[in-house]
Amino acid sequence: MAASPDKLPLTVGVLGGMGPDATVDFMSKVIAATPAGTDQEHVHMLVDHNPHVPDRTRAILGGGGEPGPVLAAMARQLQQAGAAFLVMPCNTAHAFQPEIEAAIDVPLVSIIDETAAACDGHGAVGLLATRGCLASGIYQDALATAGIEAIVPDEDQVTGLAALIAAIKQGDCGADVGAGMQRLAAALVARGARAVIAGCTEIPLVLDQSMLEVPLISSTDILAEATVAYALGKRQLDTRQQGSAA
Repeated sequence: MAASPDKLPLTVGVLGGMGPDATVDFMSKVIAATPAGTDQEHVHMLVDHNPHVPDRTRAILGGGGEPGPVLAAMARQLQQAGAAFLVMPCNTAHAFQPEIEAAIDVPLVSIIDETAAACDGHGAVGLLATRGCLASGIYQDALATAGIEAIVPDEDQVTGLAALIAAIKQGDCGADVGAGMQRLAAALVARGARAVIAGCTEIPLVLDQSMLEVPLISSTDILAEATVAYALGKRQLDTRQQGSAA
């Protein structure tokens, strides 16, 4: 039975394209997580699939580019198009969350906060994330606030992870890339991680739960599930951090 007009899910705006395959994976997981029997019961997603956002890691490390203003403009356009709340299936881009929130009057659901919350009860967690994301400290801060120890890759592992993520962005999701990601996750487990965060939305394209002996906490899956819960009214949006956009 189709949803009545007054019970339609909230419209979500998706700041996407970072990277393209990861955005499509996120959308697919939103659809899969939605308990719908008809088209009309699915979540209305407005997606700005913009692969031309300047490189987030390069900007964080001082290598140039300004993602913040581009992301803020995307967010404003999604709000103006009717989005009731926004999500961004790119972990590293959340280093620019303050600029986005200052530009909008609707909530931005943070993939970082949602994933950190999902780590509760696991003990120390390993963190696979981009060099920029790690350098920004956004995950480490969120986990520390939740009282969770973060075990991060060493310099050589970060370099190896960057190469694997680059390969995925180039379209290589083959067995060798997956095996390389598995080895990096296993190295964190060997150092005491009781769970591993896939803190880059490219990672779940090659790494799944069957490849690990500890829980894999996929930021993509966590954000998709949260998106559905907020859109369907099963969870209430936090409006306290909204900006002052017109």
